[in-house]
Amino acid sequence: MSDFASLAHERYSCRSFSNKPVDPKLIEKIIDAALAAPTAVNKQPFRLWVLTGDAVTKFTRHTRYDFGAHTYLLVGAATDEAWTRRYDGKNFAEVDASIVATHIMLAIADLGLGTTWLGSFDVPALIQELPELTGYELVAAFPVGWPSTNAHPSPMHEASRNKNELVSYLE
Repeated sequence: MSDFASLAHERYSCRSFSNKPVDPKLIEKIIDAALAAPTAVNKQPFRLWVLTGDAVTKFTRHTRYDFGAHTYLLVGAATDEAWTRRYDGKNFAEVDASIVATHIMLAIADLGLGTTWLGSFDVPALIQELPELTGYELVAAFPVGWPSTNAHPSPMHEASRNKNELVSYLE
């Protein structure tokens, strides 16, 4: 397998982090990967927030999924900045932000860190605490840290629907 194929298959949703600090240089590498993500017409209709310290406390108050990470990356979509498909009016802000989020998730794994795509958080309450998020569709949050010694893939990690259910070849 290529390095990318190995990364895609071996990464897992880490839900337990050690207290070992993450070097800010690694966070910058993750941000660089996010900024390299392709977006429709290169409009880059997203925002990325790095949460540390008190901001992490504020975030974790509004989700039941606190895995002990001391850094979170939060991705938001700016619908007013996105390309819109003229044929049906489809706005690509959330698609673009999801591409950026995927780059983030894979960059984190590539650096040997752990994360999981976290979408379950109370957006209205979070915006009350962090008003800088106002006006964005919050797409994903990524806890970032070194996996704890008891971190492991969930039993569902290897589960997948049959390829024939998910892929069609059209001629």
